[in-house]
Amino acid sequence: MSARRRTAQYRTPLLIGVDTGGTFTDVAAVIDGELRVHKLLSTPHDPAAAVLEGVRALLGEHIAQTLTYSSTVATNALLERRGARVALFTNARFEDLIEIGRQNRADIYALAPARPQPLVERAMRFGIAERTLFDGRIATELSAAEQRRIATIAAASRAQSFAVCLLHSYANPHSEERIAQILAPLGRPLSVSHRILPEYREFERLSTTVVNAYVAPLMVDHLERLQGELPAHRLRVMQSDGNAIGAELARLEPVRTILSGPAAGVVGAASLARAFGVDRFITFDMGGTSTDVSLFDRRANIRSLSYPAGYPVRTPVIDIHTVGAGGGSLARVDEGGLLKVGPQSAGADPGPACYGRGEQPTVTDADLVAGRLVAANFLGGRMGLFPERAQRAIGQLGRAMKCAMDDAAMGVVRVVNANMARAVRLITVERGLDPRQFALLAFGGAGPMHACELAAELGVRRVILPCNPGLACAYGALNAALGREYSLTVRRVAPSYAEAGRLMRPLLKRAQDEMAAQGVARARLELELWADLRYAGQSFELKVPLTARFIDDFHRAHERTFGYAARDAAVELVNLRVAGRAHEYAHRPRRIARAVGSPAPLGRISAIVDGRRRPIPIYQRERLGAGARLRGPLLVVELSATAYVAPGYTMRVDDFGNIHLEAGAA
Repeated sequence: MSARRRTAQYRTPLLIGVDTGGTFTDVAAVIDGELRVHKLLSTPHDPAAAVLEGVRALLGEHIAQTLTYSSTVATNALLERRGARVALFTNARFEDLIEIGRQNRADIYALAPARPQPLVERAMRFGIAERTLFDGRIATELSAAEQRRIATIAAASRAQSFAVCLLHSYANPHSEERIAQILAPLGRPLSVSHRILPEYREFERLSTTVVNAYVAPLMVDHLERLQGELPAHRLRVMQSDGNAIGAELARLEPVRTILSGPAAGVVGAASLARAFGVDRFITFDMGGTSTDVSLFDRRANIRSLSYPAGYPVRTPVIDIHTVGAGGGSLARVDEGGLLKVGPQSAGADPGPACYGRGEQPTVTDADLVAGRLVAANFLGGRMGLFPERAQRAIGQLGRAMKCAMDDAAMGVVRVVNANMARAVRLITVERGLDPRQFALLAFGGAGPMHACELAAELGVRRVILPCNPGLACAYGALNAALGREYSLTVRRVAPSYAEAGRLMRPLLKRAQDEMAAQGVARARLELELWADLRYAGQSFELKVPLTARFIDDFHRAHERTFGYAARDAAVELVNLRVAGRAHEYAHRPRRIARAVGSPAPLGRISAIVDGRRRPIPIYQRERLGAGARLRGPLLVVELSATAYVAPGYTMRVDDFGNIHLEAGAA
């Protein structure tokens, strides 16, 4: 049967979203208007294998119009330091800028502060005799002899990837373009700073370019394989800002995908939030390897600078804080006799002890021993768990702690909850926000198991468990808009709105042309215009919408942020930004049938509740109709996650199948 016929069998476009995590790979597809989901163990040695298996399990012989992929390939390459051998071409006597960096210290009280090792070794940093000034004038041209030297060095370098970053190339990219022309015939991934980040601040631009070059070869190979084997006409990749880009751009600029997975989770949460009418919540995404938390206050907060694995990256990213606390986080007793949980993880291979291959105790093993997981119903019964292996692992931990197995299990649960509570306080309390004014939206495979106790520790009274919580990131990828941000440093003091508009035109044209190349008609393209402003002489900027009131908006933003506004001071326009976006598809959750009478439990399980074992009921989520109400303690099981509803919480199912938990409600 031809691809054309296979696709045409469905009345509506066949769309699919995929998220690859450290432990599980999740797939969500809209087939003939119906949402279908699948979950399987990841394949860390070859991430594409699980992606291909999961997609084929849902699609069979059919082909999707669009597949949007939330990838961890670039993330893991950076975290595990297994990226490419990079050759860096920069200005002579600036070869060590990547190592010198800035004087910023992540921990100002550390007696022996440490920085991550540079991604480019000293011998692979090549100085070039060229100098472009801040205003774009070229003080030292690239000579013919220097160009020949660059070609010779590059050919002999054995580099797998090239990075090019010259001073002030944002003002005049001529020299960088010439070096790129010299390197292109070698056929290796090429990262050129003015293409990736045409902004001032040399160190951040250099670091972003080098990170891009470091992860590019792995991403190129991975995406080429997927494009060749996936049953989809178009492959798109999630970016860190929650938008998707075409696979070709993702190969050229993989640095934009460093936080692809966590961003997809926030997009999924935002998509689901419309169904239950809440627009102020804390996203709590607890997966197998890590926990990602973010604050959603009517919209996701986008920032322009992040530090994945300690390396500065200046690309748009949803403001997400990640901690090494997940279902696979390893539990151990340290030299001082204290219980530690994470950040090391058992991952997918060997995985928690209860998966059948691992030996060391993990959070998932503790949850199983504590009665928060049903061994026979894991992944909807498609994956068996081994309770005796979990008991053995947690029992050994208990002996090291000199306590009973049940006490050890609850100790692991309390410690991992404390780790996650610190992460939530960092994005709320430490920024002057009260977490009690937000709902806790819990998803990820392990999030619903820990949500009630985490909420209680934070003082949050409302918890929401969306449908398919363990597949929220794949659902977010499915619903992601196509788009990206474009930026340019202009450096103008006291600009008029008309002047800012003239300076914006090249960015607008680039956004329109690139989005058109990805199939977006101009009529469907949504554009947001932004300006980075500061008082002349300041070091950092504030981002405000570029409207006729942009100067007044800056004064107000400065007063809000710093407590004062210098309305008589000169204002400098530093950067212009354009965010181009096109919403191609948004899945609309369907209403479920109303509950008739009280739901019947599947059975009961022995669980540790308030320090002692007692039987609690187990309910199947698919059998809970709209309007159903229950009181904890209880478990709710489904394919992608298990929810533990603690004592003192009342559970209500809304019209779309989402579960709402209220603390202390009657």
